[in-house]
Amino acid sequence: MPRHAYRASLLDFHQDATKVGLDGDGAKVASHIRFVDDGLLIVEDGKIAYAGAFEEELINGDTVHDFRGKIICPGFIDTHIHYPQMEMICAYGEQLLDWLKTYTFPTERKYSDKTYAREMAMICIRELFKNGTTTAAVFCTVHPESVDAFFEVAETHNMLVIAGKVLMDRNAPEYLQDTPERAYDESKALIEKWHGRGRCLYAITPRFAPTSTAAQLEAAGRLRREFPDVFVHTHLAENKAEVEWVQELFPEARSYFDVYKRFGLTGRRCIFAHCIHLDDTDMHEFSDSRSVAAFCPTSNLFLGSGLLPLQRMREMHVLLTLGTDVGAGTSFSMFQTFHDAYKVSQLQGAKLSVEEGLYMATLGAAHALGLDDRIGNLDVGKDADFVMLDPTATELQQLRWATPSPLSDRLFTLFMLGDHHNIFRTYVHGAEVYARSS
Repeated sequence: MPRHAYRASLLDFHQDATKVGLDGDGAKVASHIRFVDDGLLIVEDGKIAYAGAFEEELINGDTVHDFRGKIICPGFIDTHIHYPQMEMICAYGEQLLDWLKTYTFPTERKYSDKTYAREMAMICIRELFKNGTTTAAVFCTVHPESVDAFFEVAETHNMLVIAGKVLMDRNAPEYLQDTPERAYDESKALIEKWHGRGRCLYAITPRFAPTSTAAQLEAAGRLRREFPDVFVHTHLAENKAEVEWVQELFPEARSYFDVYKRFGLTGRRCIFAHCIHLDDTDMHEFSDSRSVAAFCPTSNLFLGSGLLPLQRMREMHVLLTLGTDVGAGTSFSMFQTFHDAYKVSQLQGAKLSVEEGLYMATLGAAHALGLDDRIGNLDVGKDADFVMLDPTATELQQLRWATPSPLSDRLFTLFMLGDHHNIFRTYVHGAEVYARSS
């Protein structure tokens, strides 16, 4: 790939922000932010070759793409999304368990058709790029065809994704159930086919504890022991009725989190969506194991699931990231995810700064997932996954951005008012994958 040079403002975090981050003292993240008003980003062979102040002598005859007035930041990382649920986003009127039965399961049935799954994967990935998201942890369906379809589309863009086949062998329609043996065999075949191929990474994906028997969770744990560098991706303590159901199904376990722990499905590279209804013991064990929490505020509010206890999780040093959870979540946008996260924190008397939100969506997520050697900021040598933000996409934003105020205040306004209109360009591994039409 040829060299490309981009002149714009630069916004990211120093790598040492990972030493404090949201698993220590989130307020300290602000001191690790980097902003270069007149910056230069040089990309070569899909990697960042330079990021810093604009200097003419660095150009070496390259054409400079002049985007002054725009802000380059690392691509956003969405740690929990269901691509098959995209077509049922904003389905009306139910809480979690009834919502699954009424809307989700019938929709996921369609994904046994690989051609259909591929069409939906193309739409999903276009929406991610349109919203500045360059990496996502993705639920597919129980069908291996749905996994192949998603990875194949991601591979055409050289996109870094984490995805996997859903495991369900009970408490779901028969047309969506597998068995412990099928879950193991099909997942193993998909791991061997996709994990580490290009920028594709695999996640062992039990839907949630109520839809897997102990035998199936044991099979999932066996896969993790055999392939220790793959991810685990599931749901945890989203809804009070769900938590009570888990207690009935697994009476020997101390808690919902303990169910996963007993089968070896906690720890590094294990992503748990929601995590709203955890007690202090769970939070201590969650933090000690370096498990990853995906905070999905648009989903939690839409389904009435509850408010994530942000301040308590900070105190317990839990690794926090952001997930859209489409389609229970109502937007692909990390801006909208942040502004609902901010409101959730406000309702509980806590504060969530824009710096913390940006960290959770970029370097913090990369660090939590063990990928911060590859993505998450604009350091030289990292993969050139970045987004170009337009902070003045609307008349109201133009007014607010022009008002004299500290950078933090202006960025906060951008994140609170922002949506896909503020994504001017998106780049994956150095290649432009989205450009706003106007």
